[in-house]
Amino acid sequence: MFTKILIANRGEIAVRVARTCRDLGIGVVAVYADPDARARHVGLADQAVRLPGSDAAETYLNLDAVIEAARATGAEAIHPGYGFLSERADAAEAVIGAGLAWVGPPPEALRASGDKIGARRLASSVGVTPVPGTLEPVLGVKDVRTFAAAHGYPVAIKAAGGGGGRGLRVANSDREVQGALESAMREAEAYFGYDAVYLERYLPAPKHIEVQVLAPRAGGSMWLGARDCSLQRRHQKLVEETPPPRFAERVPEMGDAAVAVANACGYVNAGTVEFLVDEEGGFYFLEINARLQVEH
Repeated sequence: MFTKILIANRGEIAVRVARTCRDLGIGVVAVYADPDARARHVGLADQAVRLPGSDAAETYLNLDAVIEAARATGAEAIHPGYGFLSERADAAEAVIGAGLAWVGPPPEALRASGDKIGARRLASSVGVTPVPGTLEPVLGVKDVRTFAAAHGYPVAIKAAGGGGGRGLRVANSDREVQGALESAMREAEAYFGYDAVYLERYLPAPKHIEVQVLAPRAGGSMWLGARDCSLQRRHQKLVEETPPPRFAERVPEMGDAAVAVANACGYVNAGTVEFLVDEEGGFYFLEINARLQVEH
């Protein structure tokens, strides 16, 4: 058990982690940007370290400053929460390299799951079928049209580093391909730092089922239920329901598939494996969320 943890985040997730630490008798170190000096997560902490600046890049995403804050306060571990540093393999490596514990999946699992194309390959390698699509980056308009000729329109063009609907465009015809591809690549570059995209057959009305996984050690994953996250607005979930009202009979199979994928990447800690389910009840691997989620 740790005696002191630094929480490299703010807002609701930092508050919940701080409260849990206090219940466990673990000391809490908060970090804060100048606009957050009087935020609730700061007030709940035993110690608080100012990260000079106002935007995320110079504060909560400033990995060197976060590690230095942990060292200066005697924290033994860094909890990234969600967002910010949470899915960055380089952040996990830097924290571990500094002699601190990283409260999250190991760097290898973050790297394997963070790239959506790589995660699709990983799922395929253990017999879990991804949403029909490509396992390599798209090189141009010709690739999209060739895929559409085989699978039909609409086609989803998705950022390899994407999530939350960022870097996602749908082409409904040949005429829309070039604009959709260019737009997806621009947004991917802006949000994730590289413009690689891949293709999926666009399922017009799937059910979106997420399986909760927990792994106390690599190779020891278990699944703890599933939730229907189909009600969304602009690719953001509005309501989640568990157990899923439809296709509940397929949940054990999805659970086993989620465990297989998690074990394949050496997953440790809490995470989520997402699936899409078509009208016939066929389910397809979508992605791994290698972190806590908002709904946790």
